[in-house]
Amino acid sequence: MLTIGDFSQLSRVTPRMLRHYDALGLLRPATVGENGYRYYGQAQLADLARIQWLQGYGFTLAEIGPLLALDDARLVRQLRARRLALYQELDRQQARIHRLEADILRMEGTTMIETPYQVILLENPAQKVFSIRETLGVEQFHQLFLRLRHEAAARGLTQAGPIQVRYHDRDFDPARADVEAQMVVAQDAPGVTLQPACLCAAVQHRGPYENLHLAYEALCAWLGAHTEYRICAPAIERYLNDPHNTTPDQLETGVMFPVDRV
Repeated sequence: MLTIGDFSQLSRVTPRMLRHYDALGLLRPATVGENGYRYYGQAQLADLARIQWLQGYGFTLAEIGPLLALDDARLVRQLRARRLALYQELDRQQARIHRLEADILRMEGTTMIETPYQVILLENPAQKVFSIRETLGVEQFHQLFLRLRHEAAARGLTQAGPIQVRYHDRDFDPARADVEAQMVVAQDAPGVTLQPACLCAAVQHRGPYENLHLAYEALCAWLGAHTEYRICAPAIERYLNDPHNTTPDQLETGVMFPVDRV
């Protein structure tokens, strides 16, 4: 058996951290003496290495506990999900660096890097829409869209345009958003309303939905520079292709702010 000091020396993990792992139930000593001293088995060095391996991929200690109980087949699914999350974070950081570089150049009086967003004013035509309005978290949007399609089909409605979402909240809360999922349809039927035409400031976003905030930032910057327009209705996200058949980098989303001239 190894004392906590010997175990710490071999693993290069401090006794304080080993006690923390013990408190969390991640790595308990093999035995505790009557004097309260902790003793570890040599085989537990492999258990400690597995904890550190998972920490190296950014899993929190709270997440690591359940992962230690998984076999390799189930653990690899969690590793794939973590890989996707890291790629998404990399995309967000690269976009942040791009904007930071652009602002530095602008503030230094150098030509600013061209923004990928071109804000335009467009006339959004009147549309017949079938919609479902609910308050839910953004992670539940996918299920809301599935239900929208299912209920539209059950009513015999034919889709005649894109799926879109309108945000009705005064303040955006990703955990509890008041949203209206809409499908543009061809028929008049119960539950179908006519969405009136409106003027919109709009941009088209290409890429993962996780980066949609960049399109919103571009629209907000445009409104800040064009104070002769004001927002007059809830924002619209219009999904121009099917995420089930499109890679994240090829997704096309229209973001529109209904506006009128002051």
